[in-house]
This record gives sequence, structure tokens and C-alpha cells, in this order.
Amino acid sequence: MERLRARLVALRYMLATAWPIVLITAIGFIVAYQFVAPEPPRRITITTGSEAGAYYAYARRYAAVLAARGITLEVMTSAGSHQNLERLEKGEADVAFVQGGIGARASSDDDDEPGPLRSLGSVAYEPVWVFYRGEQRVDKLYQLAGRRVAVGEDGSGIRGLALQLLEANDIKPDSPDLLPLAGLTAAEALQQSEIDAAFIVAAQEAPVVQVMLRSPGLRVVGLSQADAYLRRFPFLSKVVLPRGVVDLVRDVPPRDTALLATTANVIVRDDLHPALASLLLQAMTEVNGRGGFFQRAGEFPAYKDQSFPLSTDAARYYQSGPPFLQRYLPFWLAVLVERLFVMILPLVMVLLPLLKFAPAIYSWRVRSKIVRCYGDLKFLENDLRQHYNPPQHPEYVAHLERIENTASTLNIPLAFSDLLYTLREHINLVREELHRLATTHDKDQEQ
Repeated sequence: MERLRARLVALRYMLATAWPIVLITAIGFIVAYQFVAPEPPRRITITTGSEAGAYYAYARRYAAVLAARGITLEVMTSAGSHQNLERLEKGEADVAFVQGGIGARASSDDDDEPGPLRSLGSVAYEPVWVFYRGEQRVDKLYQLAGRRVAVGEDGSGIRGLALQLLEANDIKPDSPDLLPLAGLTAAEALQQSEIDAAFIVAAQEAPVVQVMLRSPGLRVVGLSQADAYLRRFPFLSKVVLPRGVVDLVRDVPPRDTALLATTANVIVRDDLHPALASLLLQAMTEVNGRGGFFQRAGEFPAYKDQSFPLSTDAARYYQSGPPFLQRYLPFWLAVLVERLFVMILPLVMVLLPLLKFAPAIYSWRVRSKIVRCYGDLKFLENDLRQHYNPPQHPEYVAHLERIENTASTLNIPLAFSDLLYTLREHINLVREELHRLATTHDKDQEQ
């Protein structure tokens, strides 16, 4: 029973010492929580292009990667890059595929900023194929003047790029020879000689490209001025279609063919959660990081088209890779630890000095009760030595007994019991001094 009572006493002192620390910690926790980023949403939307396009295929593969981490990526088809940008700006989508240069052309047409959009980088080359019919070799775009050319449907990224390139060759965008045909429709018209040339912006594995590469009588414009276009249009790149790569037996194409290429870019809103941006970049690396027809392994993703500013999360990813915790922990556990770290770090900074002084505060609270008894005892001892008055002897005795009673009833932890016994020894010393003074006075009276 005595042991239990002693433990309860020690616990009471500990709680009395701890409650200010707990209060300060709670306040620090509430303040730190204000700076914690919210948990990332579990569903986001990406807008791509048609279901037959490469953008849609990439998005479906991204969705599989994100689904393994507990994130649902909803894939939306669209009419093209311009509609994708509109959806992003209106908040109807969180992520979008945008053809390279679209942002540059939009900003040149509109003095206002296109919106709070950021790039996560490019994921693939999109060659600009210019197919034509005829025996005469075409290696410069101005040679298409006066010919019927399919430049893509109104509002499409293909049309905007084709008109821009043709205008640089003094072919006016409003020319009646520039027809709003695209994809397989343009390929069929070219095969049937209804048009003379067609612009196609697509990956080499796209069905429309494969059909036109193998169609008799159709050729690809190999641009002899490709390097000049790179100076005029920084968002473009130069790629080479090697001789015979399409058909070694028929030697198609008959020579190395220089092509211009734009890029497929992943654009996001600037309020996309950083954890989701990192996860998307990991999916882009997994899906698009392999070598291909025109690209080297590890070349993508990369920040090639600078029409949109690079996201700060993407810049960090390209510099140092995925966040440290996401490399070794499941996605949601890594996110939880990152969020807790924002709260725990300032709390640790507050708790370290508090915990450092907690033992001293605990000891002071216990010792202060004994010190008060020592104060009374010292006052009585000084009074006896300097102003001892024999008639007041009973009062001195009563005062000393009150001090002793107070010391006897002190509830202090067992670890400090030595202080209590030392106090009682000192009380006895004062009692002996009081007895000595009384004896001396009595002897003086007898003499």
C-alpha cells in the first residue's frame, strides 16, 4: 500500500510538470497543421485526343501505373490540343496532352497569359510528316505553293502547325488550296489523287503513317532546310528517317529523310498536388522512357518544349528523381509520412528544449516544498540565536513542532526521501539548540 501511495505521489508530480509541456505541444501541433498540404485526391482527369491516337494510348498506360498506387486516372477523349488546353483552363481536367508549340502560338495570338498552366515535360517526338504525290522530288515546303494540301481540321494542333510552317514559306493561311482534311480521310484523298499533299503529325507507329509510308506513289518530304526551321521554331526538333527502314527490299525510303518533329507534352494546372505530379512523372518515365524509332532510351520524359513554364515539381524530379520516401515506401504511406514530417519537425524543435528542462522543473517542484520548511526553520534558528527570550520558550517549541509536523506530512517521491530525512535531522539540531539555550538560562538563574 505504501509503495502504491509513493508511486501515486510521483505520478502526481510528473503530471503537474508535464501539463504545460503537453499544452505547448498541442498549440504547436495546431499551428503546424495549418502548413500541412492536404491529402492528394484519389481521382484525377486527363484529356487526350481521339481513341485511335497515341495520346489516348499513353494515357491508358499511365492509368494502369497510377491504379497500382491507388489513384484513378480518368481518361477523356477530345478533338485535339486546343480543346485540351481549354479544358485545363476551365478546370474541367487536371492533366492534358498538348502538341509542342501550341502554347507558343496561343500566347502570340493573345496578349494575355494562357492561364496557370505548367509543363511536366515532353514524352515523345511527333514527326511532322508531309506526304505528297508526284515524280518530282519535293524537299522544300514552298514547292507546295499552288497545290492542294490537307492541313488538318479547324482547331486541331496539326492545322495550327502546318499553317505556321507554310506561312514561313510565303503560302498564306487563307489560301483556298489548304484543305481541312486530317488523318485517314486525308490519306484516302491523297491515294485517290483528290489532293496533292497532306500534313500528318503522328508517331511512326500510327496506322495512318504506316498506310501512307507503304502506299505506292506516295513520298515523304525530306526537308533540306530542316536546320533552318529549328532556328525559326525553337519548339521543333530534327529527326531522321533512315534509308530502307520502312521496307528494306523496296528500299523505302530511298534515302535518309530529314523530318521536323514536335513533341507530345504533358501539361497540368499549377494547383495539381505535388505528390500526384511526382507520380505522373514516374508513370511518364515508365511508359515513355524506353528507346523508340526516333528516340534514345532515357531521352524522355524531358523538358524540350518550353512553350509552358516547367513545373517546380518536375524540375525537382529531373534533378534528383522521385521523392526519397516514394522510392522505398508505398505511395500513400510515403505521402502520410511527408505530411506528418511537416508537423513533427517544428514540434521536435519545440519539445527538445522543453524536455531538456523537464527534469530540472520536476526536481524544483519537489524541492520547493522542502525549501519552504527550511525557510521557516532558518528563521526560527536565527531568532533563537539573536533574540532568545526565555518567557517565549513554549512558543519556540510550538513553532518547531509545527515545522516538524509539516515535514512529516509532506508527500514527495521516494527518490527525494533523503531530502526529507535530512530536513528532520536539521530540525533535531535546532531542537537541541533550543534545549541548550533553555538549560543555559536556567543555570544562570540558579547562580
